[in-house]
Amino acid sequence: MIKKERRPMQEINSSSMADIAFLLLVFFLVTTTISMDKGISLVLPSEGNELEVNRKNIVNILMNESGKVLLDDIPTKVNAIKNIIEKRLAANPNLIFSVQTHPLTKYQDYLRVLDQLKEGNASKISIANPPAF
Repeated sequence: MIKKERRPMQEINSSSMADIAFLLLVFFLVTTTISMDKGISLVLPSEGNELEVNRKNIVNILMNESGKVLLDDIPTKVNAIKNIIEKRLAANPNLIFSVQTHPLTKYQDYLRVLDQLKEGNASKISIANPPAF
């Protein structure tokens, strides 16, 4: 019986595989567009800019965990904040709006209040530390 010699298996040359992978990676990095999320547009003060503020120029906005709002200790609906803010700013343009939330307040409720402040043309918004409960 004649035995056939086995030929060695042909291998794929993988020496340039790393080069090809690197070139593909560079290609996709260069051609990919990165969308920038808008987020909340707030201008933060520089460090060390602490001013003494008159108490009558501060409007306290408190939110509890269920999303209910107190505007200077008066229960207020979130949708009504814009109109109230506009009226108060017309009377006193130096108002600063201090927003305090309960630690369990939903982020969406918090953003709705900030949106109402922005729509009411409030330019001075203080994001205060929540009171200890």
